[in-house]
Amino acid sequence: MKLLTKAITEGFDRQGNTEGKPDSEKKVIAKFFHPVGSATWYAIEYNKEWKEFFAYVTGLGYDELGYVSLTELENTTVLGLGVERDMLWDSNTTLEQVKTGVVR
Repeated sequence: MKLLTKAITEGFDRQGNTEGKPDSEKKVIAKFFHPVGSATWYAIEYNKEWKEFFAYVTGLGYDELGYVSLTELENTTVLGLGVERDMLWDSNTTLEQVKTGVVR
């Protein structure tokens, strides 16, 4: 599965830098998960040069904001399965909605 499409990249471009914005104004442009793992990555920003997402990560025993490499996500396999993108994800979902459990 292709994790990053042109349309998703354009969504990140439209959003731009979210530093200093409240969570209610930060759109989660893409959601990634592993079908047999517990981790979920809610991507807010994407740096094309570094091929890194700034994302909210859950399911690791703690939740945190941080950077994750597109290459790392593309190369992660468990039981022969790779990370997938939620193809039905609504990119108008805010980080606040994810953090409060309104959307998961």
